[in-house]
Amino acid sequence: MIKNHRFSRTEQMIGKPALAKLSKSKVAVFGIGGVGAFAAEALARSSVGTLVLVDDDLICETNVNRQLLALSSTIGKPKVEVMRDRIMDINPGAVVETIQIFYLPGAEGFSWDYDYVVDAVDTVSAKLSIISECKKREIPIISVMGAGNKLDPTKFEVADIYETSVCSLAKVMRHELKKRAIASLKVVYSKEQPIKNSNSLAGCKNGCICPPGTKRTCAMRRQIPASISFVPPVAGFIAAGEVIKDLVEDMREELEFPQENCSYASEN
Repeated sequence: MIKNHRFSRTEQMIGKPALAKLSKSKVAVFGIGGVGAFAAEALARSSVGTLVLVDDDLICETNVNRQLLALSSTIGKPKVEVMRDRIMDINPGAVVETIQIFYLPGAEGFSWDYDYVVDAVDTVSAKLSIISECKKREIPIISVMGAGNKLDPTKFEVADIYETSVCSLAKVMRHELKKRAIASLKVVYSKEQPIKNSNSLAGCKNGCICPPGTKRTCAMRRQIPASISFVPPVAGFIAAGEVIKDLVEDMREELEFPQENCSYASEN
């Protein structure tokens, strides 16, 4: 009989040994935005004991349409700090490390002692560096491809990068990873054709609303993709799900439910 606690429903799903392993695991999430914040949230609620959050950004009003952390009360605050406080409220026993930098190749201050890495950044150079560092050290990693300009969250799939199609970011990554002799990479990507429209965003050159202190404003970005509330979170949850399943692989207890209890599965 499982004693009730904040993760008892998870223990019921995966078993006590797997839950214990998650509590001792250290996962780094690079990019705490529309995808990464939801991934970090799911990892925290799955009882992952140590989380490392990497992002230099401040919460902007334009994040409100899709990002977990973006509220009227949090605009202008560092994403990593707001995410840290949220995780500690979910699990006061967790250890949360914050690294408030824009990750670039050669960045210092990283221990690279992670049990798993979630790549949820949106620049190719950063993705390639994070992936290379993980592959060099044999750290498991999942990389999330483009979630912008998408409207159908059911089109996301998990695959090896060399089995992807449609996604333009995945195409670039396939080319660059092949040049670096990286033979495989687990990714979350969408097979949905990007939504094309004639609406353009003014950006920071015309009516900037980025909070004071923002280091990378919209004017510094080549392109600002359209986004919507219900797509990036799905990519983040899928990535977190893969992390959890991989970490506890072969440890999940076989659970058998009596036939009369099948209705229980519909309970939230």
